[in-house]
Amino acid sequence: MTSPASSSVATTSVHVSALDGLVNVNSLFTIAVFVGLSLATPGQHSLEQRSNCDASDDVAKKLLVFEVVSFSFFLFSSLVAQGLKLALNLLNSKDVDEIFRAHINIKVLRWGMMASAVGSVMGCLFMMLSMVNVIQIRLGLLSCGSKSAVQAVATLVTLVSSALLVYISTAFYAFWH
Repeated sequence: MTSPASSSVATTSVHVSALDGLVNVNSLFTIAVFVGLSLATPGQHSLEQRSNCDASDDVAKKLLVFEVVSFSFFLFSSLVAQGLKLALNLLNSKDVDEIFRAHINIKVLRWGMMASAVGSVMGCLFMMLSMVNVIQIRLGLLSCGSKSAVQAVATLVTLVSSALLVYISTAFYAFWH
């Protein structure tokens, strides 16, 4: 049987690792946001080769808005996670060897981790919406019936939604147990 002190160390270490992973994933998504911005320029002709399939400036504006909102959610999520990591690593740690033994209110930790997870989920949703606009700019409008655009958007929405469902389910399970 483990002692309460060693159990606290293991639990805190797991939380720090989970927060590290969240910050790392958010960093990768933030890079993807900027790549998405660089791939789509207003006035660009789609690969559909029909002028009525070219995206309007409104699609480019929506892309920019969704990218900025996505970036904001990822930044929010990362900053909350970094704040929690800082609290876990420094709060009540008097010795360099004790960085994994911070004492923190478990309710604050859980709500902070949930807020960070919600920020990541919202960032992913807005990034998915921005990618739909990138697809429409590059492959043609969905309303035009561009087969490539419809297939790309269907694949994107299916895979991202499935992954988010798994992520949300495991986050809620961890939150309530």
